[in-house]
This record gives sequence, structure tokens and C-alpha cells, in this order.
Amino acid sequence: MLLPDVTTIQVSKDLLKELKSIKEYPRQSYSELLMKVVKTFKKSSRQRTEYDEFLFKIQQERMQALWDNDADERWEHV
Repeated sequence: MLLPDVTTIQVSKDLLKELKSIKEYPRQSYSELLMKVVKTFKKSSRQRTEYDEFLFKIQQERMQALWDNDADERWEHV
């Protein structure tokens, strides 16, 4: 008997082995486990994006300081 709003997915035996190895407790469902993996991935992705934006702003300011200098301006008009 299938539960409503439930589906089956095919995964390789290697992936199934990996999923089993990260279960937090023996009776944890794969649905619960995969939901946790998805949430963790999304959170990590957001943090990485914020970090990348932070680095870009720092680099942009530094590169602007390097590019906007009198020596470069003089070379452009030689």
C-alpha cells in the first residue's frame, strides 16, 4: 500500500550505501534524510553566495585603488 504524496526514486547501490552511512539513527527515513541534505545544501549555498559577494566587494575596492592611479593615467596618454 502506497502512502499519498509519496513516490519512489531509483538510486545506485553506491548512493544507497552513502545514504545509509549518514543516517543519524537507524530508523531515520530516507525522505527525512534527503530533506535534511537539501536544507543543508541550500543553507551552504546561500552562505557561499554571501561570502562570494563579500570577497567581490573587497576585491573591487582594491582593484579600483590599483587601477585609478596617476602612473596609469600618464601611460594611457603616452
